[in-house]
Amino acid sequence: MEVYKQSNMIKGWFVGNIVPTALTTTNCEVAYKEYKAGDYDSAHYHKIATEVTLIAKGKVMMNGVIYSSGDVITINPYDITDFRALEDSSTVVVKVPGANNDKYEV
Repeated sequence: MEVYKQSNMIKGWFVGNIVPTALTTTNCEVAYKEYKAGDYDSAHYHKIATEVTLIAKGKVMMNGVIYSSGDVITINPYDITDFRALEDSSTVVVKVPGANNDKYEV
């Protein structure tokens, strides 16, 4: 058994082809992310990966649509999205496949 600290992971990513990671793989990437109200990620898309985001806690806005705890959003390749935390929030994000350098700013 190996034990890791989420606080040591880069931007919350703990599975994938990222260093450090708890499991190195190119099959997928998994992250737990925490946001403060007002945190914002600019519009972007992926050419390869499908991204599934669970809003674990809080309320966020993506592309002008408000999502809250329990909502699961699937973002397919070439779908453009942005992200704004409307209140302190946390998400679980899964990207399949894991694809380094697959984030394209709009």
